[in-house]
Amino acid sequence: MLYETHYKEGKKVAFKKFDLDIAGLLFLPENFDKNQKYPAIVVTHPGGGVKEQCSSLYAWNLARNGYITLAFDASHQGESEGMPRYLEDPTSRVEDIRSAVDYFVSQDYVDASRIGAMGICAGAGYTMNAIQTEARIKAVAGISTWDVGDSAKNGFPGVNIPNFMQKLLDEVAEARTKEAKGGEPEYWHYVPETEADIDETTSVIQKEAHEYYRTERCFYPTSVNKYLVSSNDKLAAWDAFAHIDTVSPRPVLFIVGSKADTLYFTNDAYTRAKAPKEIYTIEGATHVDLYDKPEFVSQAVKKLVEYFDKYVKQV
Repeated sequence: MLYETHYKEGKKVAFKKFDLDIAGLLFLPENFDKNQKYPAIVVTHPGGGVKEQCSSLYAWNLARNGYITLAFDASHQGESEGMPRYLEDPTSRVEDIRSAVDYFVSQDYVDASRIGAMGICAGAGYTMNAIQTEARIKAVAGISTWDVGDSAKNGFPGVNIPNFMQKLLDEVAEARTKEAKGGEPEYWHYVPETEADIDETTSVIQKEAHEYYRTERCFYPTSVNKYLVSSNDKLAAWDAFAHIDTVSPRPVLFIVGSKADTLYFTNDAYTRAKAPKEIYTIEGATHVDLYDKPEFVSQAVKKLVEYFDKYVKQV
């Protein structure tokens, strides 16, 4: 990998989501003492990502600042259990986060009254949704926040296709009908698989994501770059920020690059939320820059530590 992710320093753990084993990486503070009680942060990866990528990078950095942190593979993905494989279901993804909180509260060394959560990209959208109904999460932060429901309805940033959602749902209907009749499941790529798949119609975010996921920059073998076509009806029915106005007085933080073409997701969520809320803009950074580039991640981490220290560690 071009930049550090720190996954090798995480302790492999598993926790339950209903009857499924969810694979995680646990990061502990330096000089960890199992007899003490620590604040804890759940860290959720982007769509198409796995725990060994940017979520472990942020988890490691927060652990260096006194937090127990957990990065994990979404159910149905990575090393986690779940059938069908490569499902991207927002409701299920939020339940993953709740189950990670369940894991934390069952550990003697975690202070159950001091649990926060953060996510990157789609993982940030899922995290913002989780706090709406998960009262054990005291504060959340989103890095390059993405609402997968909006993009399923309207297309990716910079993409302008008339009747986008209807065309998407027609393709879902065709795929589901084929599968119902005994055909093989159909999959789409999250990002262009090769440079040959990129042309003048490819959005900026997809070009960035291709470089991150499918080149030496951050390729990891369990991040297979495919999801079920039949996931798209679930995505289209989703609104990550539907009840974010009910979260107050618990705080929300959005960290975003000034050059991110996904900035409008952050602005939408911020507008809907009530105080305390904050947008922290990192100048010169794009959406994917905040995944791993040290000059930008360092700024994001500094802000996260300041934020979680105030709203989680010191409560």
